[in-house]
Amino acid sequence: MSKKNSPAPTENPDYEPRATSSRSTYLLIGIGVVVAALIVGGVVWNANKSFPPVDDEVLAENASFIVGERTAPTTVDVFEDFSCPSCKQFESKSGPALAWAAKTGKLRVRYHLLTFMDDKSPSGSYSSRAAGAVLCVARTGDAAVFHGLHAELFAQAPGPDSDADPTDTEMAEIAGRSGAKDETRECIAAGAGVDRATAMADQSRTQLANSNKGRVATPTVLVGGRQIEGIVDDDAWVHKLITGGASN
Repeated sequence: MSKKNSPAPTENPDYEPRATSSRSTYLLIGIGVVVAALIVGGVVWNANKSFPPVDDEVLAENASFIVGERTAPTTVDVFEDFSCPSCKQFESKSGPALAWAAKTGKLRVRYHLLTFMDDKSPSGSYSSRAAGAVLCVARTGDAAVFHGLHAELFAQAPGPDSDADPTDTEMAEIAGRSGAKDETRECIAAGAGVDRATAMADQSRTQLANSNKGRVATPTVLVGGRQIEGIVDDDAWVHKLITGGASN
C-alpha cells in the first residue's frame, strides 16, 4: 500500500502510562553507578599501569625502512600512518630535511609505518598496502626509491572527502617512476609485503605505546625512546637535533 493511501497513525485508547517503580529506578541507578565505576577504574588503571622502557632492538628490527649510516651521531625513530592527515603534513614539511640529514650523515632515520588507521581510508586497507609497498622497496635498500615512493604515497593519500585511494598496481607504477626495478614493482603489485609490514607495524606500535603510557598517535618522533615536540609545524626540530641534540 502506498504512503498516500495509508491510514493516519492513531492513538491506542487502552494505553495508560505507568510510573517507573522504585525498584526499577534503584536498579537503573545501580547499573549507572557500576558503569561509571568501571570507566573511572579503567582510566585510573591505565594511568597507573607500568609500561616497560622502549626497546631499541625491537625498533631496529621492525623499522619499515632505515636511511643513514650506523655511525650517525643520532638515531631518529619516525612513526607515521599513510592514512593520517597530520602525517601527510609532516612529510611535506619535514621529509626533505630528514632525507638530507640522513644523506649527509647527520642522522640515522628509522621509519615505522603503522597501519591502525586503515579503516579511515576508502579501501579500508591503504595504510597496510602502502606500508607493504615500502617493505618491497626495503628488500633492495634503495634509499632514492624509498624517498620517492614514500613522498608520493603521502601526496596521493586519501583525504576525508576522498572516495578512492591508489591500488596496488598504481603504487607499483609510482615506485617505477621513482626508479624501482621490475622485481620490486611486481612485489608491490602482488601485495607481497603487506602481511609482514602489518606484523612489523604492530611491534612498532607497542614500542610507541610504551613511550607514552599506552597512548598512540601519529606522526611521532622518538630519540632514545623519548618523544620530540613541535614536529608538525615545520622542520626546525630536525635542525635542532643536528645542532643542539634532542629536546622535549
